[in-house]
Amino acid sequence: MPADPRAVLTRPAPEPDRTVAYGEHPDQVADLRLPAGTGPARPLVVVLHGGFWRAEYDRRHTGPLAAALAAAGYPVAQLEYRRTGQPGGGWPGTLTDVLTGVAELPVLAAEALPGRVSLGAPILVGHSAGGHLALYAAATAPATVRGVLALAPVADLGEAYRRDLDSGAVAALLGGGPGEVPDRYAAADPRMLVPIRTRTVIVHGSDDHQVPAEMSRDFVTEARVAGSDISLVELPGCEHFGLIDPESVAWPQVLAVLRSLHDDH
Repeated sequence: MPADPRAVLTRPAPEPDRTVAYGEHPDQVADLRLPAGTGPARPLVVVLHGGFWRAEYDRRHTGPLAAALAAAGYPVAQLEYRRTGQPGGGWPGTLTDVLTGVAELPVLAAEALPGRVSLGAPILVGHSAGGHLALYAAATAPATVRGVLALAPVADLGEAYRRDLDSGAVAALLGGGPGEVPDRYAAADPRMLVPIRTRTVIVHGSDDHQVPAEMSRDFVTEARVAGSDISLVELPGCEHFGLIDPESVAWPQVLAVLRSLHDDH
């Protein structure tokens, strides 16, 4: 694993093959990557980046992840969305952007990458806050999601608010705490949206200091009791950023889980 786990956030990656827009705003776009090799059209893999929903973090830091997924033979879309600190970001724009993008990207990608993308629902790969958005999309619009790979997701917004993750990130997203805007938590918090019927695997490192693994353990337990099709893979010794780093020791396990989700239909 790299000496600095955050090195992946600024590591250069190949430019995308295409960029498509799913809305009018400059951030309502997705970068597309062609799968390596030849073969039949395959379901799209949509990457939802993290950064605690904040404007200073965009899709570019998932370039190494997306390039590695394309090299493994998957058509990939790096979905961008409006974020907190931007006009239209936060509640509800961040959430509606993701729902719109996830629903429209298979068609947009199939048009932009002829013969390489099948029109069925995509697999969502979400990291951190992007993991929250992937779980939210699967719970809210299940017909648009084939499967979810949530990497160190913020799966419980109420608990994340209580733990004050990233200094108020959840309150910034939703406009307050659970006591102030309970209707928004009811609409946006995966913990309150179970069961999630879409097949979901959460991968979380035991040494994660940004989003504690205990949150995923508790969420998966509760989600399974509610009837969700969900499982947890906990990686001993892994921290928060190794899950999106193709050079980390965790990467082969991340790729194996994606393969199981992608090929399980």
